[in-house]
Amino acid sequence: MSDPREAPLRLLRSANIGPITWRQLIARFGSASAALDALPMLAARGGGRAPAIADAGAVRREIARVEKIGARYLFLGDSDYPPLLAELDSAPPALIVRGNVALARRTCIAMVGARNASAAACRFARQLALGLADQGVTVVSGLARGVDTASHVGSLAGGTVGVIASGIDIAFPPENAELQERVAQEGLLVAEQPPGTEPLARFFPSRNRVIAGLALGTVVVEAAPRSGSLITARIAAEAGREVMAVPGSPLDPRAQGCNLLIREGATLVQSVDDILEAIRPIDARAVRSPTSRFEGPPPEDAGDAERRRVTGLLGPVPVAVDELVRQAGFSPAIVQTVLLELELAGRLERHAGGKVSLTT
Repeated sequence: MSDPREAPLRLLRSANIGPITWRQLIARFGSASAALDALPMLAARGGGRAPAIADAGAVRREIARVEKIGARYLFLGDSDYPPLLAELDSAPPALIVRGNVALARRTCIAMVGARNASAAACRFARQLALGLADQGVTVVSGLARGVDTASHVGSLAGGTVGVIASGIDIAFPPENAELQERVAQEGLLVAEQPPGTEPLARFFPSRNRVIAGLALGTVVVEAAPRSGSLITARIAAEAGREVMAVPGSPLDPRAQGCNLLIREGATLVQSVDDILEAIRPIDARAVRSPTSRFEGPPPEDAGDAERRRVTGLLGPVPVAVDELVRQAGFSPAIVQTVLLELELAGRLERHAGGKVSLTT
């Protein structure tokens, strides 16, 4: 009997297939196996070659490696997949985890900040994290230097989740190897990339969306105006989550990002009570089931004229899918079908904020 994890992973590890495409394919064809069979047809309709499908043997070896290091998979739609993360349109189809997955189902707060954080910021982050953990709140961060490290140290005893940009078997930065192992043993360690993956720069924005997606709100303790921490805050805001920031001296460049967030409407944080008060209205809402991510209007096949119309509206500049639907005058299902075909053909790129563009 075949491993039920194999087909979903093969689909996910195949070329030109990201989280949104993976979910749309499962919804359209009912299973990963059927979606794999349909890839050549869909790519041909999009005007390209069939994407390279992941080798079954390589996927089996990945599964064996995950099990050997004491980790396991959480697939979108599983009962123990983090429900808040499942709400994101770009929710990872598969997570690789070590530790206590129940921590990701509690009330979670993300804490992020500068890698070169000041001593005062690290101390304050550690105190905030300790206070949140004492209140039964799980603290989520990225195991980076500075504020992330302080946040994990402060919340380790009460509940912490570390999200990394590498494979779950690789520690980064190297000096946090012991802390990362403690998070895996006493908290929860989460990775999206396969084992053995080095922490390349392009994986960090994806890591940031998982951090923001797991939490009801994101607290930025210290950050420069153009930093990964502000990317995490933006993702949180786009997902309808609370964005909070700790104010700092205008003379310290590391505080400029936080002060900017506050000026733009982020909640000013000076204590644990400020955080708990800010998330209380959000915490009271009903969270959708992860399986709801596969629900929606039935897909519609597109004709040649519809494909030409939608493709003609696209260019190298990212445009919102909603705007494409409005200008094309077709149903959202038809537009999404054309975009799916273009992406599988390697002709479409997806961007943050639900935007798409033709590849250049």
